[in-house]
Formats: sequence, structure tokens, C-alpha cells
Amino acid sequence: MTRSRVLLRLSILLLLVPAQATMVQAADRKVPTSWRQVQLSYASIVKKAAPAVVNIYTKRVIKARSFSPFANNPFFQKFFGNDFQGTSRQRIERSLGSGVIVRADGVIVTNHHVIGNADKITVALSDKREYDAKVILDDEKDDLAVLQINIGTEKLPVLKFSDSDSVEVGDLVLAIGDPFGVGQTVTSGIVSALARAQVNGRNYKFFIQTDAAVNPGNSGGALIGMDGKLIGINTAIFSRSGGSNGIGFAIPANMVKHVVASALSGGKLVRPWFGGSGQTVTADIAESLGFDRPGGILVDDIYSGGPADQAGLRQGDVILSLDGKSVSSPQALQYYIGLKTVGGTVPMVVLRGQKKLTLYVPLRAAPEKPPRDITTLKGENIFYGIKLANLSPAYSAEIGVDTYERGVIVLSSPREVMRLTSLRRGDIFKSVNGNKVITISNITAALARDPRNIDFIIKRSGRRIECVIRDKGRSYCK
Repeated sequence: MTRSRVLLRLSILLLLVPAQATMVQAADRKVPTSWRQVQLSYASIVKKAAPAVVNIYTKRVIKARSFSPFANNPFFQKFFGNDFQGTSRQRIERSLGSGVIVRADGVIVTNHHVIGNADKITVALSDKREYDAKVILDDEKDDLAVLQINIGTEKLPVLKFSDSDSVEVGDLVLAIGDPFGVGQTVTSGIVSALARAQVNGRNYKFFIQTDAAVNPGNSGGALIGMDGKLIGINTAIFSRSGGSNGIGFAIPANMVKHVVASALSGGKLVRPWFGGSGQTVTADIAESLGFDRPGGILVDDIYSGGPADQAGLRQGDVILSLDGKSVSSPQALQYYIGLKTVGGTVPMVVLRGQKKLTLYVPLRAAPEKPPRDITTLKGENIFYGIKLANLSPAYSAEIGVDTYERGVIVLSSPREVMRLTSLRRGDIFKSVNGNKVITISNITAALARDPRNIDFIIKRSGRRIECVIRDKGRSYCK
């Protein structure tokens, strides 16, 4: 066979191969024989889950007084007395959100910000029946609240809790709620990120991020997986306009389950306290420590006598895991500690030098030492009317302050005193007249010696501020 004939046959074969492949693929394709084969739907999941998602309506009465321009006029006071002070008015503030039934006897979970400060809470079931609800636990730090409605002997549909630690990026999810008060709606998406810890500054947040559309009114609603179980409570959106931009956040079901259990066992939420702090091991820190990759938490402070100290943790140790779960940030450590109950111990793997150790951390509540001793200062002094409290690990955790802070915190201050002293709510007294401040008694002792001339140092948002107050002369802070 001549060379030209061989090349011609090879060319024909190369042309036929794609055509034959296309014929094989076409043969593999089949015409659907039923509607079920062409229908992709979440309807069966929604039918199962939606009845357990409720609407929540709240009402709050706000009283306001309008003052008369003649209120302080002696002439009018002579005739009308103290009644001539203006008129009192009321206005009703309403809000709405969503909730999830987690127990058949009428236990419902929602967000704190949905029901916070409400005078009346109404729960509307999916069948339009409405019930008054009472709060059995309100946890502002986690933005969770547990409600109870009285439904007698009836059993309501519930959403079962999923293990939110098993959720992975890319999982399909559905968000069910009542955005804008238009009625129950369902949106779909995927889990777009996990362990989002810096969304709104709450203490134990470890959010699940989703691109399912979440809008105002979805707060407190359900984020469910393809098994129809609850994987999170929708709580926040990332938006400049107030509408969904494809970034929503949900509180993981494991945290929700822990809060519900606390509500049903007495209505008080007490979390274990770690008693240590550290920083994420970044690439730079890993290189300085001789690690081949970043990961873990480098311990930089330990509270003397606290759980971490009792476990044998040392400064410079690197925490790798807690109870078998890898921890890559202080927020992750705090989250997993927060899921535990007080009592017993929890294993923690640390790296000390080149050696791995397993330490056992006691699960203890934070101590309130010294007692908070909330006090409003009296007497003729420059701090008259200021409301103060002693900081302790327990009280600091309660009000959202770093549990390592020591000193006395300003809870409130009259406006005139604020102008004179420059003190603000949240300021922490560190020293007065050169003496370290541990309790309120340190401040009152200084005021007793000289109530109008005082030097003090405060901490404000991590910044040290020195102030000088003089009865006669210049007063300033720097």
C-alpha cells in the first residue's frame, strides 16, 4: 500500500472517532418516562420542616413625656403645681421575626434580638393559630432566646437537631422564615463558609455562612440540611442596604441545642471557663516556632488558679485540639468550651517544644472574685452619681468584657459628671492617685482624702488614658 493511501485511511479513522463517540453518548441518553425523572424538588423536605417554623410578633410600649415650655415658670406652677409638666404619651413599637419549634410541647427557639425588651410576644403557627409566649431563657451574648407556649396536650411538629460540626462547605441548605412579614418563604443555597467568628462581636459565636437569601424577618428562622434537620438558626446578614447580598449567618445547631438544654434544666446558662488566652498561629509565628505549617493557638496568658492553670498548661504551649476537635483560633477554642457543661474534665492536646501532651482541663464556672458590688457613688465629690462595679471573670463574661480585665468598670454616669471627668460607660479604672484599683473601695478611699482633686488612669477600648481633675485650675485627659 502506498504511503498516500495509508495517510488517507488514518485521516478517515480520526474523523470517525469523534462521530462514533457522539453516537455512543447519544445511545446512553434516554427519554424520561415519568415526571418524577425530570423533577428536581425540595418539596418533600419543605413539607416536613415548614410546619415547625413559626412567626413571632412582639409589642413594646414606649412612654415619652412632652414638656411644656412653661414648666419651670413659677407663675404657672402657682396655679397648676407639679401637674403642669407637660403631657405623657405612649407609642407602640412592633417587630417581627421567626422561630423554630424544637419540642412537641411548645418549646421554641428564636433570636434574642427578635424578642428583646418586648412587653408581649405572640407566636403564630404555620396553621395561623396564635399563642402568647413566655421567655424561659434569654441569652443576649449568643443572640438566642427560648420561648414556651401553652398548647395543652397537643403535640406540635418539631425540627430535630443535626450535628452542626459535621456540616461542610458546599452542603445544600434551605432557609425557612418570614421575611418582610409577607408569609412563610423558603430559599435555597449552599454552606459557603464555616467558623465565621467575627460577625458581630458576640462571645460564643461560630457562625455557619450561607448564600441562601436571608432578609429581615428571617431572624430566628431555620437553616436546614437535605435530611430536613436543623443545622442552624438564621441570625444575621452582611449587607449595606439591609437586603440579602448572598451572605447570611446562622448559629450552629450544637450551640442552640446546648442553650435549649440549659433552659429546660432550670433556665440559667452557665458555661465553663477556660482561664487562658492565646493567639492564632499564623504563618509568621509558625516559622518562628519551627513549624512546617500554621495551625493551633499559641498560649500567651494563663489565669493563676484557673482551669487551664490546673490542667498544667504553660505559656508558650500550642493548643492543637480540644476533645478531639482541631482548634485553629481562640474563637474556636471558646466555642467548643462553651458547648460543654460544668463538671468533669475535657482532654486537650498541646505541643510543648517538640513533644505532644494530653492535658485534662477541669470544666468549671468562672469565679466572681471580687464580688461585683454594683454601687452608685454618693457624697460631695467629683464622681457623684457614677454607677460602678468590680470586675471578675464571671461578671466580665456576663457583660462581654475580657475576662482577664481587672479593675472597676463604669456602668453609667450623669451627663454633668461625664462632661467634668470625661468618663464614659465601659471605662475601666486601673489606678487612682498612683494606687492600683482592684475594687470600688480603692476609689472611695481616694475620694475620702480629697473629693475634688484626683488623678486617675482608665482603660477605654484597649487604650490607656490618664486624667487629672482639679477643683481650681485645669482638668484634662490624655
